[in-house]
Amino acid sequence: MIRFTSLAILVFFLAIKPSYSQKSFTRADTLRGSITPERAWWDLNHYHLAVEIFPETKSIKGSNTIRYRVVSEHQVLQLDLQEPLKITSIVQAGEKLDFKREEAAHFVTLKKKQVPGTFEELVVSYEGQPKEAIRPPWDGGITWTKDSNGKSFIASSNQGIGSSIWWPLKDHPADEVDSLMISVTVPDGLMDVSNGRLVGIDMGNGKNTYHWSVVNPINDYGVNINIGDYVHFGEKYAGEKGTLDMDYFVLRENLEKAKVHFQDAARMMKAFEHWFGPYPFYEDGFKLVDAPYLGMEHQSSVTYGNGYQMGYRGRDLSGTGWGLKFDFIIIHEAGHEWFANNITYKDVADMWIHESFTNYSESLFLDYHYGKEAGQEYVRGTRMNIANDRPIIGTYGVNQRGSGDMYYKGGNLLNMLREILNDDEKWRQILRGLNQEFYHQTVNTQQIESYISQAFGMDLTPIFDQYLRDERIPVLEYYYSDNQTLQYRWISSIPSFTMPVDVEIGGEKVRIQPKTAWSELKVTTNAEVKVDPDYYIGISRMR
Repeated sequence: MIRFTSLAILVFFLAIKPSYSQKSFTRADTLRGSITPERAWWDLNHYHLAVEIFPETKSIKGSNTIRYRVVSEHQVLQLDLQEPLKITSIVQAGEKLDFKREEAAHFVTLKKKQVPGTFEELVVSYEGQPKEAIRPPWDGGITWTKDSNGKSFIASSNQGIGSSIWWPLKDHPADEVDSLMISVTVPDGLMDVSNGRLVGIDMGNGKNTYHWSVVNPINDYGVNINIGDYVHFGEKYAGEKGTLDMDYFVLRENLEKAKVHFQDAARMMKAFEHWFGPYPFYEDGFKLVDAPYLGMEHQSSVTYGNGYQMGYRGRDLSGTGWGLKFDFIIIHEAGHEWFANNITYKDVADMWIHESFTNYSESLFLDYHYGKEAGQEYVRGTRMNIANDRPIIGTYGVNQRGSGDMYYKGGNLLNMLREILNDDEKWRQILRGLNQEFYHQTVNTQQIESYISQAFGMDLTPIFDQYLRDERIPVLEYYYSDNQTLQYRWISSIPSFTMPVDVEIGGEKVRIQPKTAWSELKVTTNAEVKVDPDYYIGISRMR
């Protein structure tokens, strides 16, 4: 709760409200972020990505065999690959195809007639030196480093910049591939760890090829390579859908401490299966993999680089002490297996679906293991990280995400909805229901909002509009018109905003339903109104 002691302070707050400038979008943004006509007519079925890694030259060479189902008649197809990588050939049915490049998009003219309902394949060969990540995972690409023994330690991370930074594909989140094979060739003495299950290793000529199979749908930014001097240990987890393989691949030098530290993984699984339902990828298993950067939610291959310490690089992001009870990267990034990898946005503008729910999962982990108040204290503590600078939802069709407030403000929004519902078991069933209703699907915000509203039995549209589409925090303004009449309303809000709120007046708890017009309530005292602290709102008393 944000508290104001006078109207003057409130006016000052509103006057210094952060502002931002709308980005000017380019043709490249549209090609990257929209369902172009050249993307709309074909539906992904399977990728077989085969790449060889050359650490000494920081280069790669390989191919992607793309199988797709023809949805409607069309003869031009859009593929994506970012410079400085180059496509060397595109072949279908034994014939080499012509293509035209515009920015990262490659428009391929097909010779074979594309018949709706049939499946077709393309083989796309490419090579070059992919962009090197400067500040992974935020500024993505390939990270080329060495471990303490001087062996190569290499990884991909590319959520924001796009998977096409290192391999050719249909680089848009709305169309997830149904299955994936990834074959990675590395110099002898190194291992590749990628998504899914290891199904084979080819050895010889001073190099090894690791074949990984993913049998579930996978979002493209979740596909990864991790190359290093890895050693393995694991455990069998008795989960809701049976026995789950939990495997850990760490640098040789980290093995002993990982055996202790990665105990958080099973604790995570226990808490999240309770709150969200079964782990969504039993067939592909669950992995934690050492990475040369902080970490990322790559599906069934979650990368870890938090230094084997509690919190976020040893810090508590909530300032409450509770954030040091768990390893942030293990809990947060694994939480994305449900919200990001199971339920995936169709457009990056709806990235809050990934980050708000996963931020909130941190408090639910604490709730499960340490009690409800621990989780509530944690999520309230994270409010110090909220900027209220711009809307959480971004601009559609141009690969533009919303405010970073999708993390902490989004988590507080969900925690507040739980308070409004005031039925913890029903709330748990809503979270589990989301993962069941949208199992292995790509979704938009409207689907998520509608599901929660329907499960609530209440129209939550004004609340979602206020917290997702407006940057301001609503303020509950009140005064007493006489000793027994409380006047109250919402200010600093959208005109249609209405939301129930639990308050305490003179020791008596009551739920009121403010609107932007004045409402009144008969009371027995004109005491200060105190708001339930789990509501992320402001309050101002007019004097």
